[in-house]
Amino acid sequence: MRKRKQRQEAIRKIVRREHIKTQRELVDRLSQHGFDCTQATVSRDIADMGLRKLSEGFYVLAEDLHLQRMISELVVSVVRSGQLVLVKTTAGAGQGVAAAIDGAELDEVLGSIAGDDTILIIARSDAEAQAVVESIERYRGKRQ
Repeated sequence: MRKRKQRQEAIRKIVRREHIKTQRELVDRLSQHGFDCTQATVSRDIADMGLRKLSEGFYVLAEDLHLQRMISELVVSVVRSGQLVLVKTTAGAGQGVAAAIDGAELDEVLGSIAGDDTILIIARSDAEAQAVVESIERYRGKRQ
């Protein structure tokens, strides 16, 4: 049971950071993270976790669908400076998008401050701030 939880937590991190389109890709990524599993195991994990495929063809966590929708429709731009990520949204959408980001409980995010059309996200490190930028760009449909 413990191994399953660890594997599913690894899947959660991988799917949030990468464009995973097939179960085979996920098996390969898990192998790189030290999990030896079959495609059938990954298939069961995908069903258990409620992963969905977006129209772009990659998997997304069910709990991230709301976040993906908010970001794809309302985020205008995203830039990083050190550990800080500045997100520009359409007018009046800043607080809603920030609430969706906070609700997703991204590991890299320490917190956020939102205004009418701007969100400041504080990450744990420069590298994690870059991971936040890449996640937001991925949700916007922009490849990094």
